[in-house]
Amino acid sequence: MGRAFEFRKARKMKRWSAMAKTFTRIGKDIVIAVKEGGPNPEANARLRAVMQNAKAANMPKENVERAIKKASDKDTANYKEVLFEGYAPHGIAILIETATDNNNRTVANIRSYFNKCNGTLGTQGSVEFMFDHTCNFRIPNTGQDIEELELEMIDFGVEEIFADEDGILMYAPFESFGSIQKHLEAEGIEILSSGFERIPQVTKELTPEQVADVEKLLEKIEEDDDVMNVYHTMQE
Repeated sequence: MGRAFEFRKARKMKRWSAMAKTFTRIGKDIVIAVKEGGPNPEANARLRAVMQNAKAANMPKENVERAIKKASDKDTANYKEVLFEGYAPHGIAILIETATDNNNRTVANIRSYFNKCNGTLGTQGSVEFMFDHTCNFRIPNTGQDIEELELEMIDFGVEEIFADEDGILMYAPFESFGSIQKHLEAEGIEILSSGFERIPQVTKELTPEQVADVEKLLEKIEEDDDVMNVYHTMQE
C-alpha cells in the first residue's frame, strides 16, 4: 500500500462532505461540464464522470437531470475554477479548490479566513508543488486478480491500485484520466466513481493544541459555499 492508500484512508476517517454540500459540489461540476462540452453525456466525457459520481453519492436522478437542464440555459452563469494556496499556523501548507461565479467574493472570503486564523494567503505556485495532482477511479470488485489488473492498467498510467469495502480504487497522475476512462469504458467495466485529488508529498506531525489551530482554519474554509476541496500537509 502506498501514499494514495494512506491518504484515502485518512480522508475517509474525517467528517468532510455533508450530503447537502456534496450535492452542491456535484451541481457545480455539472454546470462546468455542460458549459465545457454540452449536455449529452455520450459526447461529453467529463459530464459522464460527474453523473457517475452523482450516482455514487446517491444524488436523485431527477436532481441530476434538472441540473443538466439548468446548465444548458445560456443565462446560467458558468463557474470558474480557481486554486488558492497558503499556510495555516505552524507551517501547514493548504491548497484550496474553488468553483465560483464571483471571483472577488471568493478571494475576499478566503483571505478573511486566513487572516482571522493566523494563516497567510500565498501567491500562485507557493504550495501547489508540494502536492501530487492525481486522478482516481473506483470500479466494482468482482473477484478480479488485483496484481493482474494492475499489470494491465499500468499501460494506461495507473500507479497504485487497491481493494477496499467499496470496490477497487486506482490512482494515476492527473493527465492519465482520459486514457484510463476510455479504456475502462471500451472494456465495458463499470466506473462507480472517478475524480481528482491532490496528495501531499510530505506531511507534518503537530501537537493536539497545534492541530486545533489548523482545524479552526480548515473548518472555516470547508464551510464556504465556493469551496470544492481542501488539501493540507498536516499529518492525520
